[in-house]
Amino acid sequence: MSKKLFVVGVGPGNNKYITDIAREKIQLSNYIVGYKYTLKIIEHLFDKNNQCIYEVNMKNQEATYQNIYKKMRDGEFCLIPFTGDVNFSESEVVDRLLEIFGDENVEIIPGISSIQIASSKSRVPIDKSHIISFHVTSDIKLKKIELIKAVLDRKNVILVPRPWPNNLSKNFMQSDIAFYLKSNGIKTSEIDVWVFEYLTDSEKERIFRGKLSDLENKKFSDLSVMVIDQNNRQTYLEV
Repeated sequence: MSKKLFVVGVGPGNNKYITDIAREKIQLSNYIVGYKYTLKIIEHLFDKNNQCIYEVNMKNQEATYQNIYKKMRDGEFCLIPFTGDVNFSESEVVDRLLEIFGDENVEIIPGISSIQIASSKSRVPIDKSHIISFHVTSDIKLKKIELIKAVLDRKNVILVPRPWPNNLSKNFMQSDIAFYLKSNGIKTSEIDVWVFEYLTDSEKERIFRGKLSDLENKKFSDLSVMVIDQNNRQTYLEV
């Protein structure tokens, strides 16, 4: 049996949103590697006497993944948790992990995404929405054009903005989005918007509802999701 990697979505923050299969994989693993915030979500499930826990950041994650892969013996399990659903906004990391461990040795476990929670709270269905993640390190020029087209086409948009605290010129947060859309001829004062911060956190969760133009010069948490609401409800009686 070769080295096995579980890449697991652990939900948006509240441990009630951790799935049973995620719990099972966490308890099965010899090594657990993740970002500080994500590890905190699942730390109550750790067995620190029998598991090796590693905290990573953008600077040291590559070296850590490589070192753990070399350290693992055949038949051992490593788990890397991600907030929300691992299949959304994490492709850059997952693609690299597939290279290191090999496709056949990686099992991807989906989780409950903040996108799903935002859809539920705004009552804007995912199947009637355009989904965009700006939470990437690569260039977002084409994603910005995609956003303009979706709004002009009168689609709902559920999106994750891009915080970049070390280089504010790369930020594309809610205020930046509002100004960008206005500068491209969109009447932002006429379009409804929601911003959800710290979703499922019973103490910190906040919901903003207003017009896109209201977002100008407003600051929101890095842990936020935005819904551009142009929803046109249609029931089965109208089909």
